[in-house]
Amino acid sequence: MPFDQRDQPPPRGEPAINLPPMTLGLIVVLLVIHLLRQTLSVEADESLILAFSVVPARYFGDAAADGLSLLLAPLAHMFLHADWAHVGLNAATLAAFGAPVERFLGSARYLAFYLITGLAGAALHAAIYPDSIDPMLGASGAISGLFGGLLLLMRERGRMNALIPFAILWVVLQVGLGFFGSTAGGDRIAWAGHVGGFVAGLLLIRPLAGWRW
Repeated sequence: MPFDQRDQPPPRGEPAINLPPMTLGLIVVLLVIHLLRQTLSVEADESLILAFSVVPARYFGDAAADGLSLLLAPLAHMFLHADWAHVGLNAATLAAFGAPVERFLGSARYLAFYLITGLAGAALHAAIYPDSIDPMLGASGAISGLFGGLLLLMRERGRMNALIPFAILWVVLQVGLGFFGSTAGGDRIAWAGHVGGFVAGLLLIRPLAGWRW
C-alpha cells in the first residue's frame, strides 16, 4: 500500500496484481529471462552463466575473461538465477519490498536505487572473496537494498515495529548463510552480496528520496 494512501479503501476496478510499473516490469523480465534459458542446451546455458555472472577472480585474481563479460556482468548477474525456486523467491520478495519503495521514489529513481544497490552487493562480495572463481548471480543484492530502504521509510512513518522481527530474522539469516550456507550443488551462497545491497539501501534511500521527510 502506498505510504500516502494507507487507510483508504481500494478503488473500484483495481487490478488483481496491484504493482507499480517498474516493479512489475522487473519481475516479468526476471521470469521471462529464466524461461528463455530453459530453451538453451546445458552447455549454452552454462556458458551464459559463466559469461554474465560476477566472478571475483576475473577482477582481482588470475581468472581470464573477455572485456564484454567484465563490463556487463555487474549488471547482468542481477537478471540471472540458479533455478525456478531462486527466481520465484526473488520475484516474491521484489514484489513485497519493491512496490512501496517505488511508490515513494517514483519509477526512475527506484530503478536507479535497485541497480546501484545490486552493484554494491556484487562489489562487497568480490571484495570479500577476491580469489573466488564461483559465479555470483541473482537479484538478491538489489532486493536486499530495497529491504534496507523500506526499513528507513517505515521508521520515518512510525511503522517500524511491524518490521523489526523480520529485520532481526533477516540479519540472523545472513550471518547463518555466511557460516553454513551452500546451494544444492555445493556452491557458496553469496551472503556478502545481500549485506552489501542492504547497507547500500540504508545509505542511499534518503539522498534518492530528496530528503522528503
